[in-house]
Amino acid sequence: MKLVLLHSPLVGTGTWRAIAPALEARGFEVAVPDFAADMAGPPPYYSRLVRTATACVARDSAILVAHSGAGSLVPAIVASGRVSGAIFVDALMPHPGQSWFETVPQTFKTRLENLARNDHVPPWHRWWPEGAIRSLFADEASYVQFALELKEIPLAYLEEPAPDRDLGGDFAGAYLQLGPGNAAEASAAERLGLPVKRLALHHLALLTHVEEVADGIADLARSIQR
Repeated sequence: MKLVLLHSPLVGTGTWRAIAPALEARGFEVAVPDFAADMAGPPPYYSRLVRTATACVARDSAILVAHSGAGSLVPAIVASGRVSGAIFVDALMPHPGQSWFETVPQTFKTRLENLARNDHVPPWHRWWPEGAIRSLFADEASYVQFALELKEIPLAYLEEPAPDRDLGGDFAGAYLQLGPGNAAEASAAERLGLPVKRLALHHLALLTHVEEVADGIADLARSIQR
């Protein structure tokens, strides 16, 4: 079974660095598309991101495993016809025709707009109170390795509407909630009829609780493949 691990366009492939080999050890073939080049140029962004992810699916049927902001890419990749299902890992549920900014509170949107310089907002780890992201990691080296991949984010990406596609009624999917921050997204997945597994961890547990998260992904992947 092939898993295509999608990182949020707001961060880097490093979010999957530890989980990928753990999933391979559980018998999965794994691919990790890199969205860095897609985010570095001018808009439009979503079409490039979807094209990069779809290229990793290739001719084999695959299950998408989308973390965080990568959830918005899922419907357009599924439309390629080579995806057998998707697992949302503490992910934003698809928001067809809406921008990322339209999914967050107005106060947060205004804060990011005020932080923007030269049409870019600071790297993702600087959106939060000082030390908040560092506190999720057990050691400084792991945090630094993660943070070094993060780049400034174009305002145009946050303003661009996501592809106007939904998941469809016969979609095979599941949701893995890692922490309390995405409880509303997990509930939205349940309302769509998707199975939901909840872990009492945090948003970046892919880097800090590898075995537990890998087990959750593996269990859900096998359940939706049946």
